[in-house]
Amino acid sequence: MRRQRKAKIIATLGPASSDPAVIRQLFTAGADVFRLNFSHGTRDDHKRRYEAIRDLEAEMGRPIGVLQDLQGPKIRIGALKSGPVTLKTGDVLIFNLGREPGDATNVSLPHPEVFRNIMPGHRLMIDDGKLQLEAVRCEKERIEARVLVGGPLSDRKGVNLPQTELAISPLTQKDREDLAFGLDLGVDWVALSFVQRPADVIEAQSLINGRAGVMAKIEKPAALGRIDDIIALVDAVMVARGDLGVEIPPEDVPGTQKELVRACRMAGKPVIIATQMLESMIKSPSPTRAEASDVATAIYDSADAVMLSAESASGDWPVEAVTMMDRIISHTEGHKLYRSIIEALQPSPERTTAHAVAAAAADVADNIGAAAIVAFTASGTTALRAARKRPMVPIISISPEPGIARRLALLWGTHSISSTEISSYDEMIDHARRHALDDGFAKPEELLVVVAGIPFGRKGSTNNIRVMRV
Repeated sequence: MRRQRKAKIIATLGPASSDPAVIRQLFTAGADVFRLNFSHGTRDDHKRRYEAIRDLEAEMGRPIGVLQDLQGPKIRIGALKSGPVTLKTGDVLIFNLGREPGDATNVSLPHPEVFRNIMPGHRLMIDDGKLQLEAVRCEKERIEARVLVGGPLSDRKGVNLPQTELAISPLTQKDREDLAFGLDLGVDWVALSFVQRPADVIEAQSLINGRAGVMAKIEKPAALGRIDDIIALVDAVMVARGDLGVEIPPEDVPGTQKELVRACRMAGKPVIIATQMLESMIKSPSPTRAEASDVATAIYDSADAVMLSAESASGDWPVEAVTMMDRIISHTEGHKLYRSIIEALQPSPERTTAHAVAAAAADVADNIGAAAIVAFTASGTTALRAARKRPMVPIISISPEPGIARRLALLWGTHSISSTEISSYDEMIDHARRHALDDGFAKPEELLVVVAGIPFGRKGSTNNIRVMRV
């Protein structure tokens, strides 16, 4: 099943999309990677969905990526003794460290890390920013805050602290147990929530130990100040605009999104744009024009993938949402301005043989009008380096490692194939010709640009380009 577009689609599975028949429909409609959101559902639910994906993969003969999204720490107020209350602008609300049910003047916030780090002047955003408060006095077990934007407050609402860097790990005990479960299942990517600093990534990498790609969700302002170091450490980045849009002003989100996509493109790391992309399609069979423009903007920015959350997990129109996203991507990539926009940013190759060879392969393919680039890759880096150039022609990535082939399912412009290991030059040429023909990328007499590392199977050894005729 060859996709006729470059950018990829990630679809979240949930109650509306757990049936194997629906998962199959989502894949045929255009989903390249499936997300298992561990903030919801049981492990048994996720295991059934994972097994359905792998059954579908075997049926289709095509690598399908699975992304495990960990919940991360959640800062929440406690219960309210008499039900919901209304906070008015100018009111003073006391947050205490205890766990006793609260009221309109005093609520529980059982998170000692907040009390250790918050300072007067810091904002507290409750219920996704619907209520906004400012700390005016901070003590060891008590925070006095003034209500800036009032409204109804009910039990256990989430609290965002955009100006407060919390000295906590992004991995809770639940996350650690979920991570071990996901790695045993065989997930291909692990998305880390609540990343604030490079050390957060290093901690997760030590637990994952190469068994899956590490993806940082950028949703905290603290991460933006260290973004280059975080990008250098991870395998991919997700721009998680939901929480990020609460933690930074909404008017700053579009510019921040562009900066993050650009930084990832320069670093050669895949970047995913997520949250509220086709939000109205949770209930409606068609998106708003603004949502269609939002998806198109991510494609013009050259994001590797765009993601559906509730639209495919719990919405009324999961298959239609994937179909619509596929149509928007395809039409955007076919627009007369698309190439000139994405080519306006052309990162220079790093001064290594591997980067120079992969970049040259992309240039050669475009210049001679090749049918495709065929990248033989043991670790995925050859395909990553070629995709960084955003060539006009498709990239066929061939890996002997099934896990690597699945990870590459979210990489821009890449048709990922899991194949047997090659050991000779002639075998490489034969594999390139056969896969290009079988998957509909080339016709007899057309040209292919083949890029690989010799000796074969050695990671990071990209050093050979071959132009061949099919």
